[in-house]
Amino acid sequence: MAKRSKRAKIGVESIKKEIETHFKKIEEDIHNENLERGRYHAKEIDRSLINSLKHKLKILGEEDEDVKKYEEKLEILKRKLGIRN
Repeated sequence: MAKRSKRAKIGVESIKKEIETHFKKIEEDIHNENLERGRYHAKEIDRSLINSLKHKLKILGEEDEDVKKYEEKLEILKRKLGIRN
């Protein structure tokens, strides 16, 4: 069980780094007015990465405040991109 939890923790950190990378790309796309590409990155975060992060945390039996922060930040950026929920 220890090996599994260690891998899950490493996975959580990896997903967080990837989410941060996508946020940077979204902000760059908004700055450069490349909204289509920004929408792609927003959907990638929303549909894939946040769900994966929640799943890994569920496996570990932990809660992380970063998930809430990511969701709030994503909503702000989605409004800037003109994406409706």
